[in-house]
Amino acid sequence: MEILSDRPDLAMVDVCGVKRAINIGLLDEQRVVPGDWILIHVGFAMSKIDEVEARAALDFLESIGQAYEDEIAALRESMIEEG
Repeated sequence: MEILSDRPDLAMVDVCGVKRAINIGLLDEQRVVPGDWILIHVGFAMSKIDEVEARAALDFLESIGQAYEDEIAALRESMIEEG
């Protein structure tokens, strides 16, 4: 993860191999640094979570099978190319 220097309310994150800019403005009270695990919903960082909680969430998503695979495929298709 990287906090964008020209937009401190945005961070570049890796979501299952896809880089995305997300808004971290809701986490004003929590200091966010590269390497933190962040719970993201529709492009907004909702909260910091620890690695154990992140793994549990990923395991659950993977357990729902095809719906998860379809979502990841759509995310990869919408990936913004770096220029």
